[in-house]
Amino acid sequence: MPTESTVTIHDLDENNVGHVNNCNGAFIVDSKLCLHAENGEINYSVVKVPEYEKRYPIEEVDYNEFIRNPDQAIFLAYVLGQIAGQIILRKNWNRYGYIESLAVDAKVRKKGVGRRLVAKAIEWAQARNLPGIALETQDTNVGACHFYESCGFRLSGFDHLLYQGKNPTSKEVALYWYLIF
Repeated sequence: MPTESTVTIHDLDENNVGHVNNCNGAFIVDSKLCLHAENGEINYSVVKVPEYEKRYPIEEVDYNEFIRNPDQAIFLAYVLGQIAGQIILRKNWNRYGYIESLAVDAKVRKKGVGRRLVAKAIEWAQARNLPGIALETQDTNVGACHFYESCGFRLSGFDHLLYQGKNPTSKEVALYWYLIF
């Protein structure tokens, strides 16, 4: 059984670029966050929804451009030599590090892979003297929301129209999380 001590993190390079997007990042949606704001703070409760599987589309990107680029990075996580997860980062226009995506293979979730990747992202951002890290996820990705919150991120904003540009019937709400150093 994998443990956090069997997780290794590697910078993207010419030898492992083919491993990007090679883990099963699908997850089951069975609940969503119900947002409410009070005194300038965004809080939430969790409500059940009909269950379905969600899988993020893989974007067509030349990941070779990330290799040795000081303003963006990809780190790959391995468990016992097998790809187990990845995190894609960039320096955002507002000087925050920005997590484009974080994926952990379904077989090794809750084994420390995501936490190790976030720790690497923090290390990367701090080495660049960035003031913190931001990311966006959806109200339907409750597991990710709880994970980011457990890593110290704070829910700081939302947008209920963001996904309607691609899908006019989408009811998902974009959630913006920040970790300030």
